[in-house]
Amino acid sequence: MNDTLNDDGRPSGRHQLNIGHLVMGIALLGILGIWALVQSDTVGGDDVRWLMPIPWVLAGAAGLTATAITGSRRYAVRQTGWAGGPEPTPTVQIPTDPTDPTEERP
Repeated sequence: MNDTLNDDGRPSGRHQLNIGHLVMGIALLGILGIWALVQSDTVGGDDVRWLMPIPWVLAGAAGLTATAITGSRRYAVRQTGWAGGPEPTPTVQIPTDPTDPTEERP
């Protein structure tokens, strides 16, 4: 879980929305609601075949809405690496043979 941090560095407990979990949760709640309607004899016969696609349509609409709202921030291209970073510092070479007079010492 990717927790976001508050201004003072403490975790806030919020995390990114998992769109797959949202879609399946809405679909399963809708199927449960249709099952409850059928069991209570509120709906029966040919009406059931018109009710069965409704949870999937609602879940798909919720998934598309969540993707549209969070999509630009979630999948934004973030520059990483050396671009815009500090200049690399030059390395200092240490002589390998301290008795060799031709090698320079720092």
